[in-house]
Amino acid sequence: MADQQFDIVVLGGGSAGYATAIRATQLGMTAAVIEKDKLGGTCLHRGCVPTKALLHSAEIADVAREGEKYGVLSSVAGIDIAQVNNYRNTLVAGKHKGLQGLLKANGITVIDGLGKLIAPNTVQVGADRIIGKNVVLATGSYSRSLPGLEIGGRVITSEHALELEEIPSKVIILGGGVIGVEFASVWRSFGADVTIVEGLPHLVPNEEESVSKQLERAFKKRGIGFKIGVRFQSVTQDASSVTVTLEDGTQLNADYLLVAVGRGPATQGAGFEEVGVAMDRGFVLANERLATNVPGVYAVGDIVPGLQLAHRGYQQGIFVAEEIAGLNPVIVEDVNIPKVTYCDPEIASVGLTEAKAKEKFGADNVTAYEYNLAGNAKSSILGTSGSVKAVRVNNGPVVGVHMIGARVGELVGEAQLIVNWEAYPEDVAPLIHGHPTQNETIGEAMLKLAGKPLHAI
Repeated sequence: MADQQFDIVVLGGGSAGYATAIRATQLGMTAAVIEKDKLGGTCLHRGCVPTKALLHSAEIADVAREGEKYGVLSSVAGIDIAQVNNYRNTLVAGKHKGLQGLLKANGITVIDGLGKLIAPNTVQVGADRIIGKNVVLATGSYSRSLPGLEIGGRVITSEHALELEEIPSKVIILGGGVIGVEFASVWRSFGADVTIVEGLPHLVPNEEESVSKQLERAFKKRGIGFKIGVRFQSVTQDASSVTVTLEDGTQLNADYLLVAVGRGPATQGAGFEEVGVAMDRGFVLANERLATNVPGVYAVGDIVPGLQLAHRGYQQGIFVAEEIAGLNPVIVEDVNIPKVTYCDPEIASVGLTEAKAKEKFGADNVTAYEYNLAGNAKSSILGTSGSVKAVRVNNGPVVGVHMIGARVGELVGEAQLIVNWEAYPEDVAPLIHGHPTQNETIGEAMLKLAGKPLHAI
């Protein structure tokens, strides 16, 4: 077959890869996406979307159990895991079909197969060579494990957990980050006995400390157990159970051990190093404009060190296409990319924590305020507790917003606009927030920091 040539060749069809191609064609360039599995990558098929489908099923179960509190005589007779899985798979299949249609409508060539970089401008797929004026590396990530901890049998990753055809009666989760607390939330709602093991001092350790502490209190109330500040040592398993030993000698028994210690870059065997692309522990090194050290080769998404989020991938894909087109797009630092953890209660944040802000600007130059959701009518209607914390530079902009409570992920849009547009609380305070909404909590925090609190003390 003759070589195929394009303005941009994207290796990987996940969030970052297909976003690059879509923006490239909008700008008048030709683009090809090479994908060995399915368009949409981890996010659509093994990550964001299917896990949130499970979390929605879990939320419905919890609401049904609490119906009597709201005057609705409802209960949960059980969880039909086969139907839960069918709902999840149907949702994913629909989104996958829609994505295929979207790329087709944008005139993007999709090439099925395992691609390997063989030259700065060439990707080999089987016997074919796909040549691009620019090549964008977007091969995504995989579920990591710990050295010496082998995945198999009853030691599983999040991908395996999604495909379980049973609800474990008892499960241990290694890792108290985003993936760990989301699966803990799902399984607890489905009736499982859950224990999280986290080596750092708090659950969701990358979040504002007050948020981590509130999550720990909420999880205790829900009956989710956790061991924090103690490290995993070993695991043994038989046909029906696992036994986990921690470094302090504690032993835990369960049906499964879910290993949720983060994700690694899926770059092995892709030819990057052979072509001379600078790497570090499997990650592709790129400058702030996402260019690698090899001219004409860019990298986006989970293979670039930093936050591993689908929407970061979208942003980077759009950025690179615009960079190649000479539009000089604006850089968004990782710290100012919104994050959402979809456990119950939800966590959402953007920008600097109070501690990081004080470290950067000086303790005397930073003010923070934490608005309790107990003062918000809609949050009380929903039956959620939590808070919205805003961090500002004195006589300067808001540099961080950190939230915990049911549905607060839906508030992070305004929060990221405030932080990224470097708004002062005084800029936001006059703006109207609909009542009764949870969105008012951000308005209340801004009013307080602007020195004119309404429902805050």
